[in-house]
Amino acid sequence: MSRNSNNINAVFYAQNYHPIQAGSIDGTDILPHDNAVYRALLCSSASLYDPFGDPKVIGDPYCTLFVGRLSRSTTEDTLRKAMNKYGRVKNLRLVRDIVTGASRGYAFVEYETEKEMRRAYEDAHHTSIDDSEIIVDYNRQQLMPGWIPRRLGGGLGGKKESGQLRFGGRERPFRAPLYAP
Repeated sequence: MSRNSNNINAVFYAQNYHPIQAGSIDGTDILPHDNAVYRALLCSSASLYDPFGDPKVIGDPYCTLFVGRLSRSTTEDTLRKAMNKYGRVKNLRLVRDIVTGASRGYAFVEYETEKEMRRAYEDAHHTSIDDSEIIVDYNRQQLMPGWIPRRLGGGLGGKKESGQLRFGGRERPFRAPLYAP
C-alpha cells in the first residue's frame, strides 16, 4: 500500500469501520446485537473517541503494526528482539496500565519502511513470544475511518463464548451478503 495511493484503505476488508457491520457475518445487520456494539455506536455518534488525540501515538501509521495477545510478562526488549527478525524496528510502544504499569497485552511496532512492516504482517502472525501466540494486524486506529477500539465496544475479533463475535479482520473477513437462489 502506497501513501500516494488513491485508495488508502486497500489493506482492509471494509472501506469504513461500522460497529454493526463488524458484528454481522454478512454485513446485513441493521440493529445492534449486543451491548458492546450499542456502546460502540454511542461512542461513534457522540464523538467520544478521537484516534488522533492520543499524544502517545507517534510515527508513521503506514509503517506501524498492532501486536496483540502478548504475554503479560513480555517486555519491550523481548518484543523488540522478536520483531527485529522481520525488519528494523524504529519505534515500539508496549501499552501499559496507567495505574499499575503492568502490560495490557498489546503493543504498536513501527518499522523503518512499509516493506518491512508488510513482511512482519505476513510472517509474524500466529508466532509465539514468551509462550503466547500473538496476532499481528495493521494499525487500524489511524488508518480506518470510524474505528472504535475494543475497550469502547468496537474492534474486531472476539469469541462466541463472550457473545461479542466480530467480523472484518484477518481471521474472519467481511463476507458478501448471502442471498437465496
